[in-house]
Amino acid sequence: MSVSETLSRPLADRADFPGLVTSDGAPWHYLDSAATAQKPQKVIDALTNAVGRDFATVHRGVYARSANMTRAFEDARRKVAAFIGGAEAELVFTRGATEAINLVAYAYPDKGRVLLSELEHHSNIVPWQLAGWQVDVCPLTSDGQIDLDAAEAMLTREHTMVSFAHVSNVLGSTLDGKRAADLAHSVGAKLLLDGCQAVPRLPVDVAALDCDFYAFSAHKLYGPTGIGALWGRAELLGAMPPWQGGGAMIDQVGFHRTTYAPAPQRFEAGTPAIVEAIGFGAACDYTAAIGLEAIHAHESRLVAQTREALGAMNDVTLYGPADSAGIVSFLIDGIHPHDLGTILDEENVAIRAGHHCAQPLMAKLGIPATARASFGIYSDEEDVAALMRGIERTKRIFG
Repeated sequence: MSVSETLSRPLADRADFPGLVTSDGAPWHYLDSAATAQKPQKVIDALTNAVGRDFATVHRGVYARSANMTRAFEDARRKVAAFIGGAEAELVFTRGATEAINLVAYAYPDKGRVLLSELEHHSNIVPWQLAGWQVDVCPLTSDGQIDLDAAEAMLTREHTMVSFAHVSNVLGSTLDGKRAADLAHSVGAKLLLDGCQAVPRLPVDVAALDCDFYAFSAHKLYGPTGIGALWGRAELLGAMPPWQGGGAMIDQVGFHRTTYAPAPQRFEAGTPAIVEAIGFGAACDYTAAIGLEAIHAHESRLVAQTREALGAMNDVTLYGPADSAGIVSFLIDGIHPHDLGTILDEENVAIRAGHHCAQPLMAKLGIPATARASFGIYSDEEDVAALMRGIERTKRIFG
């Protein structure tokens, strides 16, 4: 049986995701989960209850509902930390992975040289520039992997940080995180992994990876927007000064001297995203119940089906490795990705078209943009079939 004949049913009931239908009730073939994932009803219910029936502030009130909400908030921290094999005392809630990377770029005390790669998202480039780091860039292999042999040759004792995407948001290529950690540590540098695309698709264990920091967001993990997390080794977080000031992150405040709370609280200035954190925890529960091994296998089948179908077209260029994690980027000769995306939308198919916040990678590839189809736990072979029908229609329109 060929790959295209292998059935790829969704891992989760599509009816559990209210966003997977159009306004007139037709199926919506959502192939943009790498940008943001649809939310299951259990997460929506957790958010609704947290902002309504159960709502109160945290860490401040002496009344029962505030205490209950504080427990729920800190329980969410424990769930999110456990989801990547970390301890709750090492898990900082942030506004997203972007803020998590900014936090390290600004607060890490030993600023020096940072090694990035050609495939990084803008959120793993611009913060280092703004914070004053000296940036070096590791090339890619021919199939779109971060070239760790080149990284080994480039790294020196002047490097104090290596920051790589665990999974590329454009190519779907997966980094050998353990080897990257070994290389960074061999010159005394620390490793930060951008886990935005990895956490929804692969089993992640920060202890096994031996990384030093791990950044990810909730909204790609079937959770709410506006919240993410930074996991960091306790001793590193403990040595980093706060980078934002305000309430909640203090110990004692005076006009002439202020002392700060221990990590992770010292990095969470102000009233936190209470409702979003609870939704984040619910999303971790939902995804963990399905299982990351099953999710990775499911998305790998869909990637193989899609690449097989696209590869049979002689006017299509595929980017990234054949075993890309949940993501397929491609170009059709003579059709701009924006035009493809617009026509696919008429067919109730949603893809991403553009530079994907990875302009340096587009420059490396010598193209302005790609079309990107990305999968989730609700994706199935009907989504792939709808994509192919839409592509054939687009090619007919363009002659």
